[in-house]
Amino acid sequence: MAIQYISHLATNLSMCVLLLSCAALAILLLSAAGFVFPFLVFYAKESMIQKADKPPVAGTVFHMLLHFDTLFDFLTDIARRNQTFRFIKPFRSEIFTTNPANVEHTLKNNFSKYIKGQSNCDVLRDLLGQGIFAVDGDKWRHQRKLASYEFSTKVLRDFSSSVFRTNGAKLAKMISTSALSSSVFDIQKLLMKSTLDSIFKVGFGVDLNTLSDDPDELGSRFSTAFDDSNRIVFWRFFDVFWNLKRHFNIGQEAQLKRNIRVIDDFVFQLIRQKRVLMEGVKKQENGKEDILSRFILASEKDPEAMTDQYLRDIILNFIIAGKDTSANTLSWFFYMMCRHPLVQEKVVEEIRSSAAASTAARDGWGIDDFALNLTEEVLERMQYLHAALTETLRLYPALPVDAKAAEEDDVLPDGFKVAKGDVVNYPAYAMGRMTYLWGEDAEDFRPERWLQNGAFRPESPFKFLAFHAGPRTCLGKEFAYRQMKIFAAILLHFFKFKLKDDAMNITYRTMFTLHVADGLPLVAFHRFH
Repeated sequence: MAIQYISHLATNLSMCVLLLSCAALAILLLSAAGFVFPFLVFYAKESMIQKADKPPVAGTVFHMLLHFDTLFDFLTDIARRNQTFRFIKPFRSEIFTTNPANVEHTLKNNFSKYIKGQSNCDVLRDLLGQGIFAVDGDKWRHQRKLASYEFSTKVLRDFSSSVFRTNGAKLAKMISTSALSSSVFDIQKLLMKSTLDSIFKVGFGVDLNTLSDDPDELGSRFSTAFDDSNRIVFWRFFDVFWNLKRHFNIGQEAQLKRNIRVIDDFVFQLIRQKRVLMEGVKKQENGKEDILSRFILASEKDPEAMTDQYLRDIILNFIIAGKDTSANTLSWFFYMMCRHPLVQEKVVEEIRSSAAASTAARDGWGIDDFALNLTEEVLERMQYLHAALTETLRLYPALPVDAKAAEEDDVLPDGFKVAKGDVVNYPAYAMGRMTYLWGEDAEDFRPERWLQNGAFRPESPFKFLAFHAGPRTCLGKEFAYRQMKIFAAILLHFFKFKLKDDAMNITYRTMFTLHVADGLPLVAFHRFH
């Protein structure tokens, strides 16, 4: 009887599960049907009755999904035909513009009219929460004010330079081992680890040591979960059903939830440990405080507003800014060095001459000695290296596309109307390839375009958007250049780099930050001085 009862119970449970699954599927189908019909009506209205004062329609959100793996090139092809265009999303337009006047209008001249917006915040919330990249208003101003103070201090500049030199030397020693055996290594993977170590030390005062032979296991799991979450959250911008999937915890949304648990475990542990270290320690205003310490001190003055959850969000925003951007740019930089060996040698010659001009210069420097000599004065002489990194950012911007939502109806400088709720995108990847902005050689890698009489000459930030523009300009711009120049100078001084296979098709992975898809396998050879 007991066996029959258990069997009967199991059958009933199976039926319940099946019914619940069918109910969930029915809800999904009904929701899809309820969405598709009005969306098609809206699309037909917007595309068939094209008005001269609205940007031309390039397609729907489904066209972007269809081209998702090559999305940034897809947008570039359209931008060559129309400087401003739009895609139709449910009940609003997703506008894209490569016109610098429109960008300046949106990011600076009408800053208060264009915000992150509720839709963007909803998409980003699970990963970035209420961090600086995902909020507007008072929360944004509060975080920016605290971070701005920290980034402007000489203490941070000196401390970060020391960390970058140490981690750059550590990376060079790892590559030296590969060079001795002529073995292949993934430089993007190494750079991701190294820049993660840097941002944790500079930003949070923590030695993560992911680049070591005995890395922190939880830190490594965090890094993997964070990168995967970056990709999934970006996909949400094009998946009109992501909220339903999140509700039913299926597909990528289920994976994201698992990733967030790993991320939260790690970050909350970091905050607890930091509070313990700071407890009872009186901080001097001019003390050597990392960024997290400053925010924790601020949280003690307003514990109800600045909870551990809020600190968690702040930390994750700084990680995506400090880790991905520099590592991605350096990966594309070394790819460009391999594709353009004459440029690589020209950069190396400048590095040598700049370092040799130092009063501390001597022959036969080891990696540690050379890294130690990379002072602000020495780095400032490396104008061609600065230009080569900037040219890399022009073609491969760390943030390939960004956007703002219109708070009210508006008209762009090119005459196109923006309706309240529309999102205006400025695709930096496409802008770097526009001939009307950069000339007929726009798609060529040519660092010389940034030099005038041997000195670096910047362009308008509304034309070159690698560090954003307007009031939300990237606070860590000089921080990023310093890290990239130190890493590049150390590695190129000691090694010559080549692609594992010159015939390899190197492309990007579509996500918030421009990762090299499947890594960048290189071979390094020692340079003998």
